[in-house]
Amino acid sequence: MLLSYYGHSCFYVFFEGKHLLFDPFIKGNPLAQHIDIESIKADYILISHGHGDHVGDAIEIAQKTGAKIISNFEIVSWLDNQGVKGYALNQGGKYSFDFGMVKMVSASHSGTLPDGSNGGNPNGFVVWSHNHCFYFAGDTALSYDMKLIPLTCPKLDFAILPMGDVFTMGIEDACIAAEFCEVKTVVAAHFDTFDPIKIDHQAAVSTFLKNDLKLVIPEIGKAVNWE
Repeated sequence: MLLSYYGHSCFYVFFEGKHLLFDPFIKGNPLAQHIDIESIKADYILISHGHGDHVGDAIEIAQKTGAKIISNFEIVSWLDNQGVKGYALNQGGKYSFDFGMVKMVSASHSGTLPDGSNGGNPNGFVVWSHNHCFYFAGDTALSYDMKLIPLTCPKLDFAILPMGDVFTMGIEDACIAAEFCEVKTVVAAHFDTFDPIKIDHQAAVSTFLKNDLKLVIPEIGKAVNWE
């Protein structure tokens, strides 16, 4: 499994032979201007909620690659009206795709679409196959619902959690979220893009270490092989 970071909350995962792209917001991210979206591969684009910093480049990339959207009913319907097809799920539901299972889990946030349309409920995703399982939390506050993940899904290899604070949970709450999810390795998301969500990297890593957790702070444009 290959994991690449394209900034903010946008991740690419090569998973069981398929190209998965999460929350593509690249062109509007001042820290990701060196990323060439023309070169990004995608079979599926998973969108956690409707905010512009998560839907951002989804239409352009889907039209270029032919990728199908995986999101909630409202977002899939909104994109369908713009010629982009997808699969709609809702919280608690799961569906078996040709790369593995996707379960949509709850997130505590908001989600109005860029044009003011109703974006439905914000969500996270748990993705698994017979080899790996990971959690992409999207934008969320700390929630007791996270305790349901180890009860309803396979054991997580890692979790991608927001930790920029202000608009999502911060570093301390992300540590608690990892405990709730029963995962020891966390990949940081939703940090540094804008001034209000800048984090102290060294302090964040130290906080996780004090809680017996490993924090991976990804570098934009870099890939990590996940065995």
